[in-house]
Amino acid sequence: MKLTQLDDWLKLRADVNLPSGMWINGGSAAAEGGATSPLVSPRDGEILTHLPAASAHDVAEAVRSARAAFDSGVWSRISPRERGEVLIRWADLIEQHRDEMALLISLEMGKPVSVAWNVELKTTIGLIRWYGELADKLMDESPRGKADALALVTREPMGVVAAITPWNFPMTLSTFKMPAALVAGNTVVLKPASQSPLSVLRAAELATEAGLPDGVLQVVTGSGPITGAALATDDNVATLTFTGSTDVGKQLLHYSADSNAKPVWLELGGKSPNIIFPDAPDMAEAISTAGWAIAFNSGQMCTAGSRLLVHRSIHDEVVAGVTEYLSALKIGDPLDPDTNFGPLASRRHRDEVLTEISKGKQTSAELVLGSDRPLDRAGWFVEPAIFTGVQADDRLAQHEIFGPVVSVLAFDDEDDAIAIANNSDYGLGSAVWTADLSRAARVSRRLDAGLVWVNCFEEGDYSVPFGGRKLSGHGGDKSVHGLEKFTSTKTTWMAI
Repeated sequence: MKLTQLDDWLKLRADVNLPSGMWINGGSAAAEGGATSPLVSPRDGEILTHLPAASAHDVAEAVRSARAAFDSGVWSRISPRERGEVLIRWADLIEQHRDEMALLISLEMGKPVSVAWNVELKTTIGLIRWYGELADKLMDESPRGKADALALVTREPMGVVAAITPWNFPMTLSTFKMPAALVAGNTVVLKPASQSPLSVLRAAELATEAGLPDGVLQVVTGSGPITGAALATDDNVATLTFTGSTDVGKQLLHYSADSNAKPVWLELGGKSPNIIFPDAPDMAEAISTAGWAIAFNSGQMCTAGSRLLVHRSIHDEVVAGVTEYLSALKIGDPLDPDTNFGPLASRRHRDEVLTEISKGKQTSAELVLGSDRPLDRAGWFVEPAIFTGVQADDRLAQHEIFGPVVSVLAFDDEDDAIAIANNSDYGLGSAVWTADLSRAARVSRRLDAGLVWVNCFEEGDYSVPFGGRKLSGHGGDKSVHGLEKFTSTKTTWMAI
């Protein structure tokens, strides 16, 4: 990170021109009738800019243009190597503009700028480049041993891919969708969250600069009920991919049924169990990671370790350690490189999190750290919170708060831990801390989750899929498997 002082980032803030339009057909575009909505920074409540509020008509035009670009073959019928080269140039340009991109992420959703630069953009750049490098290394199938026929099984692009992405990782989670869909030959219409569209709009501009043909990547801005609904119900959309809340995910399935029955791929919420056994190989690391797992991104993470399952024999030790970790966080201006705990993404979300803490205080659980009142400073800040004495069926253990609130649940043995962990409608992330290899294997197999981390948390790379089960959704992002939802198989049988 080249900029190491708050003053440096404030100067960059003054020099950067914020995106002001949607990205349509390779250029900035306004909404029908010039409709806009304000974009407010969680850093201090400042109105950053006003962005287009796309109508159903705007969305239909963006989708039609994306379909025309697909049908023209300007992207879908060029060689995989050419597509890959464009993606690699795109990754290089984002790398060159990394400071600017980190600034936009920090301004729009309050992520500490050091985290935006070091974590979110590292993943963004790496994943785009990974798919670019994969482009010409994918193979179709031809079953062998057919004396009188030649059989081909090919994977072909779907057409127009609609992607709706959330505000908590505006670039990372958009990148979970865009490069995989693009390298497969599709065109993409992306609707970022209304709270955090700036970084995605700038990235789309850089994609055009990298050589992505006009219309291949469209970015529409606006609200979920209007802009998102129009995108989800458009009959010209071949497939829809979504990351966000469970309630919205369910609604998108209805929209599919009401339109052209398009496939809908969902990555939804989570209530991840983080299970610490007494024989964790490094108890200090397990404890600090448990603190990180709920504090990272201010707890606004679908895989956050919001259920901390601790063996009774180490309960007090773990709680004391996590309390110490969370108490030492530097809460402050997200543009300060020393800040490691920023605000929540909006006033509304802050108030929702504080309401959940208030509800928790009315139960038999004990609030041992934190408050149900906002911090007395500009912006949407809250203190991290710890509840102990939480029972498996309590709202604190069942409801996804999506904030820095961890519920500690004590368990007696391995079976007890697994029963508590699986007592959830969600099935996204999970973690097990133990030095017993057999226990690690047993527990991992029995956990009803799409992701299991052993003696670590939130680890992985571009080569492995990311996705869940139950109300956490279906269909993995990342890896070669991430291409499957953006292609369809075709069998060609040739008589010889």
